Amino acid sequence: MDINFPLVLMILVIVTGIIWFIDRLVLAKKRGDQPVPTWVEYSGSFFPVLLVVFVLRSFLFEPFQIPSGSMIPTLKVGDFILVNKYAYGLRLPVTGTKIIPVSEPQRGDVMVFFPPNDDRYFIKRVIGLPGDSIRILNNILYVNDELAEQTVYPEMPEDPRFLLMEEDLDGVVHRMQKRKVAGRLGKNYAIVVPKGHYFMVGDNRDNSSDSRVWGPVPEKNIVGKAVAVWMHWESFSSLPSFSRMGKIQ
Repeated sequence: MDINFPLVLMILVIVTGIIWFIDRLVLAKKRGDQPVPTWVEYSGSFFPVLLVVFVLRSFLFEPFQIPSGSMIPTLKVGDFILVNKYAYGLRLPVTGTKIIPVSEPQRGDVMVFFPPNDDRYFIKRVIGLPGDSIRILNNILYVNDELAEQTVYPEMPEDPRFLLMEEDLDGVVHRMQKRKVAGRLGKNYAIVVPKGHYFMVGDNRDNSSDSRVWGPVPEKNIVGKAVAVWMHWESFSSLPSFSRMGKIQ
């Protein structure tokens, strides 16, 4: 079972905050010159740190690690990324309810979200906006009957069964990977994106569980926009690398 870290962090902030305030307003006067109890001292020390972390990751930026290869070649397993939590509007922690609108997702954005009926974080690229007609035919994407142009990228893919391409989504040019012969998800797929939903697809087109499997993502499930890679670290047996640092295209 996955731990709900935002909920745990919020509970810790509330508990340590209550102890800190009660100590300052009530206990300190009664205690006089007696030493501060250890648990009260620890709570007072942890509260400001926890509060800063809570505010930063809830409303500004949150770090994530890429666990799978569904976004290869854009993002690789072990990439540590920063997600802008306010790009699409400020949301309440834990519930995700939007309280201040800022902007809407755009086609080509790389977005973190919760898939329908799933409480795990996913990261994919926004392919379809509300009302868009999406068709994927032999791994060629059509949005509202307009071809998303693909050109061969001048670099060999890690797996010879794949082709490394550049795709143009309304001016957002990004790298993507596809099999030389389209797999099941890339052969022939069509949908009209419902109102208030977004169609999400991985850049590793033939190795991605995405909206072609579990459907469009409702707006309320949005977490934030992935904006940068800041470190790459696959396992404890290897050293972290900063060679992949940079903006996510």
